[in-house]
Amino acid sequence: MATRAPLDFRQHLEVETPEHVVLDYEIAGLGSRALAAIIDTLILIGWSMALLVVFALLSFQFEDWAGAIFTLVYFASLWGYFAFFEGLRNGQTPGKRRLGIRVVRDTGHPVTFGSAAVRNLIRAADFLPPPYLIGGILVALHPRAKRLGDLVAGTVVVRDRPTEVADQPAGISDASVEVGVPELGDDEFRLLREFSERASALAPEVRQRLATRLAEKFADHYPNRAASPESFLADLYRDELARRRGRFGARGEPRATERRGQATVAERMAARKTERWQTFQSMADRAAREGLDSFNARELPDFAARYREVAADLARARTYRADSSTLARLERLVVSGHNALYRDERNSINRIWQVVMRECPAAVVQARRYVLIAFLAFAVPAVAGFLLLKERPALADELLPDVMLERAQAGASRIGQGKGYVEVEARQRPMIASSIITNNITVAFYCFAGGIFAGVGSLVLLAYNGLSIGAISAHFANVGLLGYLWSFIVGHGVLELFAIWVAGAAGFLLGRALIAPGDLTRADALVLNGRLAVRMIGAVIVLLMIAGTIEGFVSTSEGGVALRVGVSTVSALFLLLYLANGALWLRSQGRRAAELGTIRPAESSAS
Repeated sequence: MATRAPLDFRQHLEVETPEHVVLDYEIAGLGSRALAAIIDTLILIGWSMALLVVFALLSFQFEDWAGAIFTLVYFASLWGYFAFFEGLRNGQTPGKRRLGIRVVRDTGHPVTFGSAAVRNLIRAADFLPPPYLIGGILVALHPRAKRLGDLVAGTVVVRDRPTEVADQPAGISDASVEVGVPELGDDEFRLLREFSERASALAPEVRQRLATRLAEKFADHYPNRAASPESFLADLYRDELARRRGRFGARGEPRATERRGQATVAERMAARKTERWQTFQSMADRAAREGLDSFNARELPDFAARYREVAADLARARTYRADSSTLARLERLVVSGHNALYRDERNSINRIWQVVMRECPAAVVQARRYVLIAFLAFAVPAVAGFLLLKERPALADELLPDVMLERAQAGASRIGQGKGYVEVEARQRPMIASSIITNNITVAFYCFAGGIFAGVGSLVLLAYNGLSIGAISAHFANVGLLGYLWSFIVGHGVLELFAIWVAGAAGFLLGRALIAPGDLTRADALVLNGRLAVRMIGAVIVLLMIAGTIEGFVSTSEGGVALRVGVSTVSALFLLLYLANGALWLRSQGRRAAELGTIRPAESSAS
């Protein structure tokens, strides 16, 4: 009676490599991802406490700047931890590495920094409602265990625990040594090999119990054996592996000649290739840790050649129907080589400069229609709020926060004293600037992430901020202090407001992909729009850092309106030049694509 194979509920992702070998990734489930996130969170907590101690000590000597720097570093750590490790450490945070999982793109290629960034910016939406309900439900139900961030980035989390390749057993150094024909059947040898390769990872009592049972299985055929079951099995595995590597390895065994054929060929190949696979695994591990730049001119071609050899071995092993452990080992090796050879190594300073100064503003120019829509989503409520409170001033007590009412009430007194809307001492300005930068960037991130909900989240945040500014401006106008308020805003407002509109436009790109993907599938539209959107967010970060610095150091100073208008003019000029630089780069890319398009037909016809 045939036994039914156990049900396998694991999810898989199959990817064909350029070498025409199909890689089978096992997708990581909710449990391993949650545990990895817990480990990473604990690391972040430890890092934050260490930062706090360091900056507390520094504050005794650098009181004005220590708190400001701590705020910025803590903010960058909180938002950048996952993106940094996943983008620059081949898809693995320390928690993911500990659990043996990694982030890869849907194509099987290593995740890029841009994909890692957009994946983790959307974490703000996955976290809702706390703690992580939307993300957890999607990981549990999606066919590829994707949360919202994975959908936008085009990524998937897979298991990456490497299958250890056993070291060459002592006493086997030359495959040509004559040691006779194999004595064990393929199933018996497979069982022996799996025990030998995994024994070191087992608890001592478990290893002893399994060794005793396995030794009893072979006891009738080997009456003269070592007293220790583990020693007996180690000697038997060494001798049998040597037999299978010899020239009689394909003959099968005396007691089970009917088992010769494909399985025997696969077993012999595994026995012969063990040492080469182990060497390649060491090279792949080195590439994962240090990158391909760590290889010299001789090692790099050797690594590529060994990768092609291992890929061919995997294809042969599948043809010969090798056992599952051999296939799993080879798949892990090919995946390791594939990740090393096809990863994006362009993380130089020049590359970062090009992204920040050219590609990010170019993305804003490309999405200018969405920026215009975001501006209208902000401006219409702002005008409505202004007109509403101008007509009904009494609503201010119900609609505006108490702090704004108090500032409006104190405005006349401050003007009489020759003070501006907000003025702080010079030593407090670094902390004010860092707090403003982190707060504004956080708002921009949430405005972008809210776009994943069909654009509604971005629309609500833009409309709310516009309504607030309009209503506050109307209230100050009603008490004759509109100029007093806007003399404060004018210095930093150009960059700050434009950045919020760009963040909302990036969110609208995500909403457009869901509502009207066009000829693309929603999944493909999300990924393509997400790539453009994350560059827009890069521009937002640049603009908000400058705007926050202006607000913290200029808008809160005793400088007059003329100074702030001058700063505003310079910032507006910078914005125009920044966008113009992106437009020029975008045009140059278009010309390059057109030139390539005209060259290709000529080349094809000539060939």
